[in-house]
Amino acid sequence: MKRLPPFLIACVPLVFLVAFIACVVAVFGDETLLGASQLALLCAAALSVALGLLTRRITWHDFEEAIKEKVGGVSQALYILLLIGALGGSWMVSGVVPMCIYYGLDILAPAWFLPCACVLCAIVSVLTGSSWTTIATIGVALMGIGQAIGMPVGWSAGAIISGAYFGDKISPLSDTTVLASSTVGVPLFTHIRFMLYTTIPTFLIALSVFSLAGLAMATDTVNSVMAMQQAIDHTFVLSPWLLLVPLFTAIMIVRRWPTIPILFGGILAACAMALIFQGELLDQVAGEMQSSLLVHRFRGLMIMCYGNTNIDTGFESLNTLVATHGMRGMLGTIWLVMCAMLFGAAMTVTGMVESIMKQVLRAVKGAISLVASTAFVGALLNVIMADQYLCIILSGSMFKETYETHGLENKWLSRAVEDSATVTSVLIPWNTCGMTQSSVLGVSTLLYAPYCVFCYLSPLVTIIAAIIMKRRT
Repeated sequence: MKRLPPFLIACVPLVFLVAFIACVVAVFGDETLLGASQLALLCAAALSVALGLLTRRITWHDFEEAIKEKVGGVSQALYILLLIGALGGSWMVSGVVPMCIYYGLDILAPAWFLPCACVLCAIVSVLTGSSWTTIATIGVALMGIGQAIGMPVGWSAGAIISGAYFGDKISPLSDTTVLASSTVGVPLFTHIRFMLYTTIPTFLIALSVFSLAGLAMATDTVNSVMAMQQAIDHTFVLSPWLLLVPLFTAIMIVRRWPTIPILFGGILAACAMALIFQGELLDQVAGEMQSSLLVHRFRGLMIMCYGNTNIDTGFESLNTLVATHGMRGMLGTIWLVMCAMLFGAAMTVTGMVESIMKQVLRAVKGAISLVASTAFVGALLNVIMADQYLCIILSGSMFKETYETHGLENKWLSRAVEDSATVTSVLIPWNTCGMTQSSVLGVSTLLYAPYCVFCYLSPLVTIIAAIIMKRRT
């Protein structure tokens, strides 16, 4: 049996990665995802493999097999990323998102925008069971509204993500909720009911923070809002028929279609509406006409889904808002996902993840430290493994026997896993969730992370709940 590397050796690649990423951020700033972060992950993976070959004597073949397993595990997420890119382009050019922004500016008062955005995303996420779909649809529209009323993008993204991940935690349709309960062996609705004791207070705290922040930052934006609405009305054909696109998407969600068909159906519906209502914009996207009108419009549709769209609205801030990058814009994120999976594979196959986890388990002395360790490990694995599904499975499986030994019901474990592994994934720049939401919302992970109140408070609240439980017993 291959021996595990010592704990200090196992920590070396992780410390190296964090230090490398810190240097990259300091040097490249907002351009870190253009290649520097990917290189940092590759270097950390190389260091992990080199140390593993020396301390555990793994073969190169073992590493290759681990890569196949890790990359294969996120293959569906890669397709979803491409479709989200196409969805963003098609919903923008077809006028669906601009129409939501136009009318949203009439409804949402600047002072209450942040809590309203959080609640709206929470409702949609509970109904859909998907934070990714919520953020890629209503989240994008809310970001546009936030920009129009002068709300800092970090705060807007934080409120949107907090609401979306609230639903991702407690919706019975959520794959992470089902995965956490099934991995630990807790009935789904028992798991959801027990999570409410920590999720509801955390959500209320987040809403309070967003309310106070919104009231403090609210300014008179009547002129800029009117100017943006006029530019939207001048550029896009705003027809009630456009609402058929989100309605059709919602029907597919209610009927519990798989994610990929839902996204693809939403893209096709938006393409049809773009042909009917936004023909002139498709001509603008297609560029100079070099063929028949039919071929030219077809070219515009294709570019809208896979490439860059730069629509001249006559209003500079709106030009930036409605510019999209389609499937091509997701390639940088996919590149980062591949490198992150490589690092995760290296840390796993060399036994470094297991070595770190065993050291954490040795520190467990009672119920409070057990729950705290679970929350810490859930967040740590999001850093190492870069995928929330792997984190949920690994942390749930690893702690199951320990919880039984300490006399804690499994529902405590499933809740601690969800309160950490599910919600902290979006805070890590190289995690699949962090990379995706950063790309979709157009805000760097490090910029929005401080404002995702719900996400970073959840692990703390689950520890506080353990302390309260311990005192009562």
